[in-house]
Amino acid sequence: MSNTTTQQINGITLATTKSERKQFINFPYEHYADDEHWIAPLKMEQKKLIDKDSNPFYENGDIALFLAEQNGEICGRIAAIQDQRYNEHHDNKTGFFGFFECINDQSVANLLFKVAADWLRERGHTDIMGPSNPSMMDEVGILVDGFEYDPSIMMPYHKPYYKDLVSNAGFNKAMDLYAFRVSQSTVNLDRMYRAEELVRRRIPKLNIREVDTKDLDNEVEIVRNVFNQAWSGNWGFIPLTKSELEDLASDLKLILDPKVAHIAEVDGEPVAFSIALPDLNQALKHMDGTLFPTGIFKLLWHRRNINQIRTALMGVIPKYQGKGIDALLHKEAILNGREVGYKSSELSWVLESNKGMIRVAEKIGAKVEKTYRMYSKDL
Repeated sequence: MSNTTTQQINGITLATTKSERKQFINFPYEHYADDEHWIAPLKMEQKKLIDKDSNPFYENGDIALFLAEQNGEICGRIAAIQDQRYNEHHDNKTGFFGFFECINDQSVANLLFKVAADWLRERGHTDIMGPSNPSMMDEVGILVDGFEYDPSIMMPYHKPYYKDLVSNAGFNKAMDLYAFRVSQSTVNLDRMYRAEELVRRRIPKLNIREVDTKDLDNEVEIVRNVFNQAWSGNWGFIPLTKSELEDLASDLKLILDPKVAHIAEVDGEPVAFSIALPDLNQALKHMDGTLFPTGIFKLLWHRRNINQIRTALMGVIPKYQGKGIDALLHKEAILNGREVGYKSSELSWVLESNKGMIRVAEKIGAKVEKTYRMYSKDL
């Protein structure tokens, strides 16, 4: 639909009933039906993201879902989100928007952002940032560059006009997030081997091992402790709770491949980790977002052909940052991945302000493939 204000906007609905929440979930599947690069996420996972009873995010957060209707049809959606832990950690009163989807009509977008802002303002928030769906540990950002590529697992995709809808509604850039791509043909192996020699000479007691999937409870706690130390100074950070990471691990353990998931130890003490995931989106691309009755068979069939990974989580405790351990973790995932058929890896997301990680990505031969943007404005 063209960018017009001549269509009749019937109004906004606060989605509270089962039927309205179903409409909220289903809208993107219709909205992107003809888009070759959008990949339908599993609807059961989308339902969980907004379910206050099953998503541990809502132990310290809240959400309101809004639908826009035009000429009797749903034409957009947005969520207003409260994240108490974010505000406690940063000592501010930021509210969030998320799950934003909209036809190419600025008046509809403006109305969606207004109702989300009003809901947050009524609850004492002074500014609004997003999108986060619903937390900073879920899908975040609006795609602003790289529309010609499919999104990787747990990364969003948007129509090219979204960045205009958001900025024209008065939002400004808060931070860009990069998705780097390195392939077996572009990886700088010589440099990685030289770096490894230097690092191992500098830290002789360094050991890098695969994640032990038979002891996942302990491994999850190691990852949480390292992550909370490693990311503490980064933009947008909030400490991961045990329940949040356990919930994430339970979702991912069925696809976790220990060949590309590692923990680094010095003298037996964990100091860093890297979790790469097989890019399940390569299989989901052949489905419609449902597992039943036949989707599960399609998933299992196409999963055999997954040939890329996404390094989704990485962290090095402050004492060992800048010493090259992150480069070694990338090397392990890339070389091990090659042995089992992974031809490329997406490193995402990387903050534009994280110059150290950007340097590491560039040194191993990775290039920015996609850029996502977080937006904010005062209320």
